[in-house]
Amino acid sequence: RPVPEDLRVREDCSETELSYDWQEPLSETEPKTDSDREGTRATDHMLVHAGDKPFGCDVCGKRFTKQGSLKAHTRLHTGEKPFVCEVCMHSFTDKKYLEAHMKIHTGEKPFSCDVCGKTFSQKRNLKSHMRVHTGERPFGCGVCGRKFTEQGILKTHMRVHTGEKPFGCDECGKRFIQQGILKRHMIVHAGEKPFGCDVCGKRFTQQGNVKTHMRVHTGEKPFGCGFCGKKYAEQRSLNTHMKVHLGLHSKESLLAKCITMSIKWSSNHWVF
Repeated sequence: RPVPEDLRVREDCSETELSYDWQEPLSETEPKTDSDREGTRATDHMLVHAGDKPFGCDVCGKRFTKQGSLKAHTRLHTGEKPFVCEVCMHSFTDKKYLEAHMKIHTGEKPFSCDVCGKTFSQKRNLKSHMRVHTGERPFGCGVCGRKFTEQGILKTHMRVHTGEKPFGCDECGKRFIQQGILKRHMIVHAGEKPFGCDVCGKRFTQQGNVKTHMRVHTGEKPFGCGFCGKKYAEQRSLNTHMKVHLGLHSKESLLAKCITMSIKWSSNHWVF
């Protein structure tokens, strides 16, 4: 049964300026009211500030403030994804991830950047975007030292070192480190060349190829050799040239050799 309004205690969190209605449960067997659940949320919320994480994962040991968070986490280990999008059938481990995903379909973008005004459907995407303005790159590669704004980008980058290419072309068998690169590659088989040069009209399958081609007209050569200073219009041309200095055969890894010699990629140059 509900507790009269004047008997409820209003509990405010001084750290976040959030407020909760709190009341003691009337009995252990009595069904929980909305007010009971609100009180439980208040208790759970205060654990965040106390630093308490009483619920631990039996598989990996990660700890959580709420049992519900632990339950959602264990689905990462079991592979269970019970929350399914009815639009695209994409499934998720947690209801909150499904709710965030649904904004993609509705077009809702409630999170906006205070600097440039760009809007996002998810708060984490805004947080990641803000690093464009702050210059923060918190995710560093342990092999070559290169830093990234997102952990997902670092994960993809690591495939350069591991040689992993999980995305394969069904037409020719060629494999790629990113699904996006595979999609661009498929245009080759389709025969499409949607990108054209404004100067000479030559057409290309990818926008990046147009950008590289334009250097033929501009004379730009942004990729320089750290040994002799020779410059090139394309990175692959520089990489081929670098093998001459390093005495590499074609099948040897330029990246592995450069790491051994403490040479790193910086500002379009291989440098010591």
